[in-house]
Amino acid sequence: MTRDLEPGSRAGGTSSAVSIDLSASAEGTALQPFWRRVVGAGRANEGLRADWQRQLVAARRDCGFEYVRFHGLFHDDMFVYTEREDGAPVFNFQYVDALFDFLLDTGVRPFVEFGFSPRALARETSTVFWWGAHGAPPVDLDKWAALIEATVRHWIGRYGADEVRRWYFEVWNEANLDGFFKGTRSEYFELYRVTAGAVKAVDGSLRVGGPATSNFVPDERFSKDVEDVALRITAGRDDIDTLRWRPVWLEAFLEFCEREALPVDFVSTHPYPTDWALDEHGRGEKLTRSKDATPQDLALLRDMVAGSPFPEAEIHLTEWSSSSSPRDHTHDTLPAATYVVRSVLHSLGTVDSLAYWTFTDVFEEGGAGDELFHGGFGMLTLPGIPKPTYHAYRMLNALGDELIGQGEDFTATRDSATGRVGILVHHYPAQEPKSVPASFDDRSTARSTQAKGEPRELRLRLTGLAPGACFEVESLEPGHGDAIGAWQELGEPGAPTREQLAHLDRRARATRLETLRADAAGVLVHEAPLQPWSITLVRQVP
Repeated sequence: MTRDLEPGSRAGGTSSAVSIDLSASAEGTALQPFWRRVVGAGRANEGLRADWQRQLVAARRDCGFEYVRFHGLFHDDMFVYTEREDGAPVFNFQYVDALFDFLLDTGVRPFVEFGFSPRALARETSTVFWWGAHGAPPVDLDKWAALIEATVRHWIGRYGADEVRRWYFEVWNEANLDGFFKGTRSEYFELYRVTAGAVKAVDGSLRVGGPATSNFVPDERFSKDVEDVALRITAGRDDIDTLRWRPVWLEAFLEFCEREALPVDFVSTHPYPTDWALDEHGRGEKLTRSKDATPQDLALLRDMVAGSPFPEAEIHLTEWSSSSSPRDHTHDTLPAATYVVRSVLHSLGTVDSLAYWTFTDVFEEGGAGDELFHGGFGMLTLPGIPKPTYHAYRMLNALGDELIGQGEDFTATRDSATGRVGILVHHYPAQEPKSVPASFDDRSTARSTQAKGEPRELRLRLTGLAPGACFEVESLEPGHGDAIGAWQELGEPGAPTREQLAHLDRRARATRLETLRADAAGVLVHEAPLQPWSITLVRQVP
């Protein structure tokens, strides 16, 4: 149907062309935009801030996000649960109502994470994050169940059962990590039992799932032993990717739910491509896996769920990014955006959502960032300047709902309602075989990564168009839409003036644009250079 690369380039050639030759009327297959289903945010209380809300409105408008997930629903700063002196519970949903009203008014639904414990129920307090999340099991599961039931009943009373049935209810967050859950796997399974039961007691049609674990780890059954794996990692061995990676707790979780006849409407986990946990309590070494780690992980998940006792369960990856650090300078760069596009488009048809963590740098797990570009998770900076990852999701959102062609470096689509074609091309250099290497302490790794690669050429021929059909070609590349590059040109001011922020915002939004038209025979021909780490959207416009 199409030819994406010249011979040899898929195996590591340097500057071969991305060649696309297809018809606008080619037979298509349904394309599910799983990448925009859910997006992450830090914690519930941050969602009451005006800047957070402005940025979510923009992300919804430009990137099409449908659900947002965050921690801290029951944290003390939301005032949901307290107790009187006699231990009687007091429920207060005013702050949650303000947040959820805003979400729904914006056109975004909550992907509810039930966690962490409110202080009055927590076995241990302030176990993780700057804001002191109480990552410990509730001391009284009956009171926890009453809290869950009261919360869900309140939402149905406020928003109606039909609306709430469209939400998702996830039990806790990363309970396999010490600090996030100061308990055992068995205690988490029991917490899931109680929580799922409380949700379903209100309405059996509500969707509940888990285990929301982090992360994929090498399966010891396919390696010599844990110590051998640890040695490979600390020695920087290149054969790490020959290990078989599997999601933490998932198989045991599904077996437990089958044995106990518990509902699993969806499964969730967090497939970051740069973590490795030495044990099931999060102690281990960091590494960067191959650039194919995410597509491989998602395909494995699809097979695991299909072969499980819950084959109809949806699959939601409720956190994902190029790394799991809120201080990784590569998050601010073009390579992170190209990694997003490549990973997403190489994973079509595998899962129901892959939630980018997060849409904004209004994010305080480790406290506030020290400067404007501090390597935060967000695709928007604290003042709302778009990073390259924001453009990546905006461009992905422009694709149609029919797949008409795909190659190693491009995806071609058509809108079934209008017939308009959209093609997204990315240049992930062959010189970088890994997912974007994390840069924690300084920007040197981020800069060296972005310096990799050789230019290539885009050769596009699109037939079957109406004569004169108009196309817009938009490119994200060095110097165009590159926020951090513009910041570096200003001398990297730690506290930019308002005038400097306005300049950076203009530069960050100024991708390269040109307009093309099909000839009298209905053929569009376009040739252009592709810079390393660039993303190009060729989109038919009215």
